[in-house]
Amino acid sequence: MTLFAAAAKTMVGLDWAMVGLFFFVLILIPTLASRKGASSSKEFFLSGRSMPWWLLGISMVAATTSTNSANLFTELIRDKGGISGNWKWWAFLLTGMLTVFVYAKLWRRSGVTTDIEFYELRYSGKPAAFLRCFRGLYLGVLFNLIVMAFVTLGAVKIGVIVFGVDPWLIYVVTTISAIVYAAFGGLRGMVYTDLFLFALVMVGAVVSMVFALGHVGGLHALVSHAAVTPKLNFFPDFAHADADLLIMIFIIPLAVQWWNVWWPGSEPGGGGYIVQRMLSAKNEDHAVGAALFFNVMNYALRPWPWFIVGLASIIVFPQLADIQSAFPKVDPKLVGHDMAYPAMMTVIPSGWYGLTVASLMGALFSTLAAHINMGASYIVNDFYRRFVRPQAGERELVFAGRAASVVLIVTACALAPFMQSARVAMDLTMLIGAGTGPIFLLRWFWMRINAWSEVAGMVSSFLAAAFLLFVWPACGGVPLADWVQLLVVIGVTTVSWLAVTFLTAPADAATLKRFRDTVRARGRDVGLGVLCMFLASVAIFAFMYAVGAWIYGWWTKAAVTTASSALVFGVLAFLLRTRRTPSLDAPTGV
Repeated sequence: MTLFAAAAKTMVGLDWAMVGLFFFVLILIPTLASRKGASSSKEFFLSGRSMPWWLLGISMVAATTSTNSANLFTELIRDKGGISGNWKWWAFLLTGMLTVFVYAKLWRRSGVTTDIEFYELRYSGKPAAFLRCFRGLYLGVLFNLIVMAFVTLGAVKIGVIVFGVDPWLIYVVTTISAIVYAAFGGLRGMVYTDLFLFALVMVGAVVSMVFALGHVGGLHALVSHAAVTPKLNFFPDFAHADADLLIMIFIIPLAVQWWNVWWPGSEPGGGGYIVQRMLSAKNEDHAVGAALFFNVMNYALRPWPWFIVGLASIIVFPQLADIQSAFPKVDPKLVGHDMAYPAMMTVIPSGWYGLTVASLMGALFSTLAAHINMGASYIVNDFYRRFVRPQAGERELVFAGRAASVVLIVTACALAPFMQSARVAMDLTMLIGAGTGPIFLLRWFWMRINAWSEVAGMVSSFLAAAFLLFVWPACGGVPLADWVQLLVVIGVTTVSWLAVTFLTAPADAATLKRFRDTVRARGRDVGLGVLCMFLASVAIFAFMYAVGAWIYGWWTKAAVTTASSALVFGVLAFLLRTRRTPSLDAPTGV
């Protein structure tokens, strides 16, 4: 029997008070930080390089946690293999661990303001300048707008159910609030606000989980339900799973995707807002600690309350038609499996309801602000100051950063209506960046790679993705599975950038020597880093499984995986303590 939640939910005074308090704090913290944040461009974009590891780690998690997180996890659970469908993004843990143990220290030693500025440290001459300009606009504008647009789409899918208002009003409120949040306090204001927002997000997620469980009869009723039981497993059912689904959600992510695909927050070798926060750390150790803390929180702890709500939604709203029936005023074009999460919020009683609404707003603005500040830093530092106004003063640069922030969020909200769902947007973003990962991993060590290698990788991946998404279907081509499209783009991109690498000259010898002397990338550090990456990944995957097993009541499995995780973490700690290299914030002479 379908356990329909209330088709409409009216916000009462206490709910609105919670939402009002949220907006008050959201504006208060950046406002208090605005004076210091506006003192210089370095302060505005890097908070003066003074942030501690734990605060940056939380900020990284907050930046990754968007309204689309809960929606995406729910869609993967309902439509793509249950809990095991999340291997599609779990595999990026390997990318994150490689960043922690190999690349975090290299980024911190580089001393750049943005990961785009890196190009003129690593490459030379006009090709390096062109790449910096091109990549800054490519990531700061194109990719950033895609990500912000589908994050905003998630807010719309939640807002039309929670508030019962037209999408345009949600776009307006989102735009104004994001501008105040991101454009005034700079990175310092965002990092401090992220601490509040992430705590609020997790409290709201737990509250949603508790009431979702209560609505379906408790935890035992959930995990024993016939429709839910097949969805509980951490790994796919290798004996009975559809081959195409198994390849898409497990084999490709673990074998190919994590090191080959560019994805915001999980860039091979590090990049984007993760690098921005590492660059703002007090020193190299704090940069590494922040990245490690982020990955543990992001994969092992953060998603489980949302997973439970997603599983409960299978009982309450078994089919998409059930969601449409419960919310007949919602545009049918918006209804998808990712909408089951906001639909489940209607079971939450008043008062608590306002808290969960505020928590999802926190998820929205923490992610939007991260991308706004990162995009603005690319536009200002890597385009405006470098190529348009080299003589610009600090006040002008801060003003330009705020202006760029406004333009980015307004444009993203204009693009959001053209997105379809959280999973579709994820697949689109990964496809456009497919095949570029090896460049980002190897460029620190293989000096043959040059600026044109990166340009070839970006252009070929974008054109190959555009061909498969738009030209191929228009020409009547046979529909290709998502994983087939991914492999085709990876193949085209890899051949293209390798060919260009060997057909063009490397950077000049003086530039390469300066780069090697600055980052001091050493082979023995890489070997130890890769070993630590695999140990840490095993430990966190085991811990992730353990958390789920404790929730399900699988006591034996929970105890075994908890002990296994602790053992591997112990081995990792011993290895790091006995083989620890000295901090290289200062030159070592090596």
